[in-house]
Amino acid sequence: MDAIVPPEVTAELTQILSNLVLGDNQIRSNAEKAVNDRLSQAPELYILALAQSSINADTEVMRSFSLVLLRRLLFRPSPTTRLSLYDHLSAQSVSTLERILLHSLLHESSSMVRRKTVDTVADLANNSMARGRPWHALQAQSFSMAENTDASTRESAFRVFSGTPNIIMDLQTEAILAVLHKGLQDPESIDVRLAALRASVVYLSASDVPQQAQSLSLMYPMLNTLPTLPHANLPSFISTLTPLASSNPSLFEPHLPALLAFLPALILPAVDAGPTPTVAHPNPGAGGSSFVFPPPSQNGNGKGKAAAEERPGDDEEEEVRKAALEFMISLSEARPNMVKRVDGWTGVVVRGCLEGMGEIPEDETDIWLEAEPGEDPTDDTYPHVYEQSIDRLACALGGKAVLPPAFQYIPAMLASHDWRLRHAGLMAIAAIAEGTNKVMQHELGKIIDLVTPMFSDPHPRVRYAACQCIGQLCTDLEEVIQEQFHQQIFAALIPTLEAPESRKPTAAHHALINFCEGVERETLLPYLDPIVERLLKLLNPGTVDKPPKRYVQEQVITSLAMVADASEVTFAKHYSSIMPLLLNVLRNANGPEYRQLRVKAMECAGLIAIAVGRDIFRPDASTFVELLMRIQNGPPDPNDTMLSHYLMSTWAKVCQAMGPEFEPYLPVVMPPLLLAASAKADVSIYDDDGEPDDKDGWETISMDGQQVGIKTSGLEEKCQAFETLVIYCSTLGVRFVPYLTQSLELVLPCLRFFFHEGVREACAMLTPMLISCGKGSGTLTNQMVSATFSQLVNCIAGETDSSFLASLYKCFCDCMRLLGGPQALTQEIHDGAIEATKRQLQGLADKRKARAARPAVELADDKDDLMLLEEMEDFALEDMARMLMAFDSNHPLLMAISSVRDLGLHLGQWDSEDEDGTEG
Repeated sequence: MDAIVPPEVTAELTQILSNLVLGDNQIRSNAEKAVNDRLSQAPELYILALAQSSINADTEVMRSFSLVLLRRLLFRPSPTTRLSLYDHLSAQSVSTLERILLHSLLHESSSMVRRKTVDTVADLANNSMARGRPWHALQAQSFSMAENTDASTRESAFRVFSGTPNIIMDLQTEAILAVLHKGLQDPESIDVRLAALRASVVYLSASDVPQQAQSLSLMYPMLNTLPTLPHANLPSFISTLTPLASSNPSLFEPHLPALLAFLPALILPAVDAGPTPTVAHPNPGAGGSSFVFPPPSQNGNGKGKAAAEERPGDDEEEEVRKAALEFMISLSEARPNMVKRVDGWTGVVVRGCLEGMGEIPEDETDIWLEAEPGEDPTDDTYPHVYEQSIDRLACALGGKAVLPPAFQYIPAMLASHDWRLRHAGLMAIAAIAEGTNKVMQHELGKIIDLVTPMFSDPHPRVRYAACQCIGQLCTDLEEVIQEQFHQQIFAALIPTLEAPESRKPTAAHHALINFCEGVERETLLPYLDPIVERLLKLLNPGTVDKPPKRYVQEQVITSLAMVADASEVTFAKHYSSIMPLLLNVLRNANGPEYRQLRVKAMECAGLIAIAVGRDIFRPDASTFVELLMRIQNGPPDPNDTMLSHYLMSTWAKVCQAMGPEFEPYLPVVMPPLLLAASAKADVSIYDDDGEPDDKDGWETISMDGQQVGIKTSGLEEKCQAFETLVIYCSTLGVRFVPYLTQSLELVLPCLRFFFHEGVREACAMLTPMLISCGKGSGTLTNQMVSATFSQLVNCIAGETDSSFLASLYKCFCDCMRLLGGPQALTQEIHDGAIEATKRQLQGLADKRKARAARPAVELADDKDDLMLLEEMEDFALEDMARMLMAFDSNHPLLMAISSVRDLGLHLGQWDSEDEDGTEG
């Protein structure tokens, strides 16, 4: 291709690009500055020079780098105008740029560079079309390339189709299907078939309902790419299909029997798939064939050899297995009822997960035992993916589907001579407990009988798994297991607290903590003394031969905190033995290595103070408070990210324990608390075409059509600050009045703090408390009242979250009641509340009508989510009615509320089988 820019520009740019890839930071920094300078002076010239370099540079590396840089710079927005370089290019320059890239796409010989060309072409096409400039030449050339005799050229065409689906979406469906069919059946190249599969997935995902209905025949050749593949290529093909299974699961419904004949041999290599069902093609003339497995043998270049004839290595086998399992799990999550109707589907997935969970490397036990409990050097080789998969399956399909096949194998696994299978059986029970708890609770006695003997297993990792299993059951079957099986659990658990190896007590402490979170005080009391006795023996250096390790102290203190919280005032008999030890930790554990121990001691002392009550805690209260003040006023430690959280939490516990006697300490705790509550959200707005940064402590949400990144750690601290204000205000009442005005000024705006639901809920709870404080102290002003109700009306009018809408109405009603009823409202507030309620009723009615119009199969699949949503809406309707009844017991809108409630789907009354097997 002829030169587009002067040779001196080409030479200069070549030197700049060469400097950009050098390792010297100073040279590279100067080169970056040079690029920015040239682009600011002559953007068109240097963009075209960069494009020319992508086809004329001597090396593959430089051509690739030119394409990457071109893609990065072309649509980078200007910090001042928000317009990109592309937006400043003339039409002639854009045409030249397109012509250069099309030349590279067709003539580039290196596959590595060609893929970079495809990425750049796709970016240019998508952004051009978004600006109303279609690229017809790309459309024509791509279809021509799809028919090229060169396989790599055909592959590039399908890569363009998947990168820029809009260039094919407006064409005749038959023409698109013909091209995709041919690519999926490419006789020469697996890479072409994979690229065509990706393009087909993108096409089906982007199609509207009528277009998708016309394209159903595409599923046959798509699935037929699988059986003839060598094992090494299966993961990439299956992984390409998985997103489609998640987004459009119904497309796979006709093919489930055939998939079930194919996939088990990948997940369970020893399984014989048996007779293969054949799916008749509805339109043989469309160029497809039925999806069959095993396929007929093929001749030629060997690329069609059946997967069953391959001899994959262990790593290769594992990748295939994981890909097939992820596909089946994703489809199960996307359409549970659909896969539950297929006999054998759930059993295959369950067995595949259980077998995978049993594959722990045999020779790593000693390494595992020698490591600190907080570290696991064997974590990278542990089969997490299988444990997570069976958890996901249980949550998707529920107990009726998952428990029978799981317990077809688990008892035998627990009786196996291989410790790894015993370990897997225990961890599987723990993994499926959350999703199957409604059914599992009916069989819990049998499960406990299976698990508790494993506390005495000869292998340490099995004993550890038994503790883990019980701990998880205590969480997922909370209250049921604590109430019915406390005797069996404590008989196994209490001796384990003193086990010689370090990891087992760690798991036992976690199990004890989980047990205490859901236990009634009366259930715990008979075991209180032996538990505390063992914990003190571990904590107090005077009762052991050598000082306890720090992590042991941390575990014991956490366990004591939970036991104290659960046993409440009964814990008072142990107070004098424990509180001095905790205060001693706070006095002396000052180094950075004691951060965790220090905050655990703070938390534990606060919980014990609440448990035993003000009278018992009072003699130590001033000492504890002084220690907290010393910690709070000490030099800041930038590495101690949790101290402020624990300080805030502990001060709140001290307030709850001391009651009105805490008032003198408000000047100490309120300034940092108000500062945390007033913190602004740390937010980043991403460009439409930008990829959000994947940073720890950040979360990405979609708001007003933009991608917004939020620093979640700051939000959690803000939420905790408002929740702590709730505790202070509710505990101290009118004594909180010095901080009433400041608090109200923070609370009212945060009723619309959309970045964090917890902040808004805490503010809705706190608002009536502040009104009560002001009224009780005689400091409430008309301005405060007016500001409060005005903000509430505005929030109600604009709220879209039904759950929080109920909280807003409750807040409104509580404030109104505290002030003496509707007569305390101005006419403007009254009318505003009525108008806002009318708007909400119309919105709820529209949502419920739209929901009722959805296909029955979708409603059935989303039943649990929809039931929860309607329950939240019903709560909002109840609180609406409560407000209107306060206005007028015969208010005409009460009839409208009744009508909207009748529009609900009432899914809880559907005539279907519930999880417990009863008729709904």
